Amino acid sequence: MLIRSGDLVEVKSGNAKGTRAKVLSVQPEKSKLVVEGVNRVYRHVKRSQKNQQGGRLSKEMPINASNVLVVCGSCGKATRLGVKVAADGGRFRACRKCGADLGALKRPKAARATAKK
Repeated sequence: MLIRSGDLVEVKSGNAKGTRAKVLSVQPEKSKLVVEGVNRVYRHVKRSQKNQQGGRLSKEMPINASNVLVVCGSCGKATRLGVKVAADGGRFRACRKCGADLGALKRPKAARATAKK
């Protein structure tokens, strides 16, 4: 999965369609992510030492990664992500619309080899 926590995404389906928000956490093994303010549910909590007041706590639940698109920082549009290879052999995420660099995926093999030694 190419989406990382901290990315700005736009929700493309569901109740929050059209919402742009930040990714809080990513669950790549389940292909889900938690987006700030999207898919909020209530958890009913009983009074206890830890939670003095009790009542209903609102929290975000995960949504499927296929329901969001990353918003490109340079062109400002919601876009799919592609992977490009840099001249030094490293891989990075790229915007499919404008080709802008959206962050590194892997360092080049030469850089990793020197880091291990």
